[in-house]
Amino acid sequence: MSDPLSEVIALLHPRAVFSKGISGAGRWAVRYSDFGQPSFCAVLEGSCRLAVDGQPPLTLEAGDFLLLPATPGFTMSGFEPVKPVYIDPKVMSSPRGDVRHGTRGGRPDVRLLGGYFVFGSPDADLMVPLLPALVHVRGVERLSVLVRLVGEETSGQRAGRDLVLTRLTELLLIEALRSTSGDDAPPGLLRGLADARLAPAIRQMHGHVARSWTVEQLAKSAALSRSAFFERFMRTVGLPPMEYLLAWRMAVAKGLLRRRELGISEVAERVGYSSASTFSTAFSRHVGQAPGRYARASQAASPAL
Repeated sequence: MSDPLSEVIALLHPRAVFSKGISGAGRWAVRYSDFGQPSFCAVLEGSCRLAVDGQPPLTLEAGDFLLLPATPGFTMSGFEPVKPVYIDPKVMSSPRGDVRHGTRGGRPDVRLLGGYFVFGSPDADLMVPLLPALVHVRGVERLSVLVRLVGEETSGQRAGRDLVLTRLTELLLIEALRSTSGDDAPPGLLRGLADARLAPAIRQMHGHVARSWTVEQLAKSAALSRSAFFERFMRTVGLPPMEYLLAWRMAVAKGLLRRRELGISEVAERVGYSSASTFSTAFSRHVGQAPGRYARASQAASPAL
């Protein structure tokens, strides 16, 4: 059975880059500008406030895990009012050692392990909007263990470090996302997979991407009428079913082209197109360049990835 969430995470190619200990005491507040890259933190002890742009304010407590797939601006603080210190993570270099906010020395009011990573795939702009803007999970020990392992690998220089960090980050993402309540999630893939009627249709699209699907066929797999399926998919996932299918086909095609193991005709067949010319037209319209040119550009850029 196809697992759409795992497939999306695999296509995003997450790679861990940085993590460190963060603590705060007394009167403190920091305001981070929009970062754009995915970030996470786990609260090891104590508590603090967090206000993410566009989201209701949160109180983070020991055992909480937070994931921001695209990290908008946010303010983190203690519980006493104070003017925040402004930080632009895009221009500020990462400090060495742990970070302390507020009163220096003594026992902190909160202690966290935080970090960020990057998505190695150029399809990130397509896939990230399918994920929740903010994932807040409370009391899941597996996540705390994974975060600690990421911290240990980041600070060490053991053999296989990069591969271990990549796998740990993939596990961290999947564990966090599947721990999120689908009913409470905003429109996107998680909410669609939590819908008992829509999940079979989404799995069919992912599992048989080359099939010539119609809305009627997908509606039948969801045991809904065509109109009811279309409206429910649009409301739950956030875009029409055929648009979702096209986006997934193009993401798969881009992954195949980057690997350069298949010709354009074979890629076209793998993603449901009867001819290379039809596929090339659709790919060029969706991506902005022909598949052959995209493959060559990916080859030229591959040493930098």
